[in-house]
Amino acid sequence: MDIIEAILTRRTIGLVKEDPVPKKLIEQILHAGTHAPNHFRTEPWRFFVLTGNARNRLGNVFEEITKASLEDPTTEESQKKLRRSQTNPLRAPVIIAVGVEPSKKKNVIVKEEYAAVNSAIQNMLLTTHGLGLGAIWRTGTICYDEKVKEFFGMSEEGEILAFIYLGYSNMKTPKVKKTPFEEVTTWFES
Repeated sequence: MDIIEAILTRRTIGLVKEDPVPKKLIEQILHAGTHAPNHFRTEPWRFFVLTGNARNRLGNVFEEITKASLEDPTTEESQKKLRRSQTNPLRAPVIIAVGVEPSKKKNVIVKEEYAAVNSAIQNMLLTTHGLGLGAIWRTGTICYDEKVKEFFGMSEEGEILAFIYLGYSNMKTPKVKKTPFEEVTTWFES
C-alpha cells in the first residue's frame, strides 16, 4: 500500500474478529515501531504482546483498578463496571501494550522520548492497516495507573502510553471528516 494512501485511509477499528493473528504479522508491526525517529537514538519504546490467557491477567488488573475507584463495589452498577473492566482486554485477539522508558543519557529531553514512542505507535497503526488488519489505540486513566506500570515491570520513570487492540476488522470502515490543512496552517515566507 502506498504510504499516502495508508495515512489517508487508516481508521480506528474498534470491532475485530476473534480470529488469531499470525505471529509473523505481529512481528512486522513491532519491527515498524522500532523504526520511529528518536533523538540521540535512545529507542525508548517497550512492547508487550498479549494473546490468549494473558489478556485475562490484564483484565484482572483492570478490574482491581476499577474496584479501587468505586465508592461501593457491591452495587449492581459497580458490578457491571467491574465485569466490563475485566473483560475489556478480550475485545481483540491481540493487544500490544506500548510503553516508554525515558533514557537517562545527558541532554535527553523526556518530552522527546514520549514523542518518539508516539511516533512508533503511529508506525505500528499504519503497518497494521497496510497488512489488512484493524486496530484501535486505547488509553485513558487506567492506562497510566501504577498497577498497569507494575504489571508490565516498568521503571519508576516509565509508563504505558497505549494499548493497541488489533485483529481482523469486523466492522465497516468509518468515514471521518478532517479539517482541511489550510484552516490550521500559517505560512511564513519572509
